[in-house]
Amino acid sequence: MNLDSPVEAPVEMTDLSPEDVGPSSKRMSGWKSIPFFGVHLVAIIGIIVSGWSWSGFALAMGLYFLRMFGITGGYHRYFSHRTYKMGRGMQFLMALLGTSATQKGVLWWAAHHRKHHKLSDQQGDIHSVRQDGFWHSHAGWILTSQHDDTDWARIKDFQKYPELRWLDKYHVVPPIALALGLYFFAGGWWALLWGFMVSTTLLWHGTFTINSLSHVFGSTRYETTDDSKNNLALALITMGEGWHNNHHYYQRSTNQGFYWWEIDVTFYALKALSWVGLVSDLHTPPERVRAWRGSGRPISPAGVARSAAAAAAVTAAAALTPAAPHLRDVTAPQPVAMQQQLPPS
Repeated sequence: MNLDSPVEAPVEMTDLSPEDVGPSSKRMSGWKSIPFFGVHLVAIIGIIVSGWSWSGFALAMGLYFLRMFGITGGYHRYFSHRTYKMGRGMQFLMALLGTSATQKGVLWWAAHHRKHHKLSDQQGDIHSVRQDGFWHSHAGWILTSQHDDTDWARIKDFQKYPELRWLDKYHVVPPIALALGLYFFAGGWWALLWGFMVSTTLLWHGTFTINSLSHVFGSTRYETTDDSKNNLALALITMGEGWHNNHHYYQRSTNQGFYWWEIDVTFYALKALSWVGLVSDLHTPPERVRAWRGSGRPISPAGVARSAAAAAAVTAAAALTPAAPHLRDVTAPQPVAMQQQLPPS
């Protein structure tokens, strides 16, 4: 098989089972919690004992943003939403980079994220402040045993690749390899502390803010069925993921910052990669998605659907009312043709 051929597989939807929409378990697994909180403790105590290091902080932030890109550009915008294309070799490297972020396997992550979009802020959403409170949406959900398994039915488009299945199964290997590499080849304990313990702790919470804070704080440009918000501060620490209301409105777009002033570093990086041929076909929101109405609010799919239904009713009434010829010219607004373009959520 050609490792550089573009990967184009249809994204499949699945029906919701009773388990999908059942209540979330808030009981944390002890075995899963030990490594999570252990990394936090080592990072905090390590800095207290070893002292502050600006060079160490620079190392931590360098690996923070590099691995954040693996999550935002790889796990999220590619594997979860298929907003652009890449060859199979590049696909593996992006999955490997994302796996080094210590957020479980690529197929596990993408499958659960698709479920989140399908049930966003409704019962059954795996991380919703509205349904389960701040802590569960932020980190508690990943520490329970309820979501341990990869939902293969939601990730059929990628599960056919054995290298991705291997990464998903042995997702602890890349983080351990990174930690050992830092210790033995980059500066011993100092590099391990800052490059892995501190960096990973910050990376976890930076990523998790999108599940929690971005559904609480910020502005709402588009009408959606959930609590997603746009937040500049969160966009800066997550390389563009903070434009969350934009994203929930139009998931097909590679860029989540729809306007020039909405900083989206992940998109800038993907654009640069497209210039050298490593990725291609970056999808951007069409003008109809960015369009504004006289009310000062963008056209929302829900609003368009309601307008279309109302206009259709008026048109039907006009057909039965010859005395009102002006109504015959009423045409229903064209709904934003998005659903057939959206990957499963």
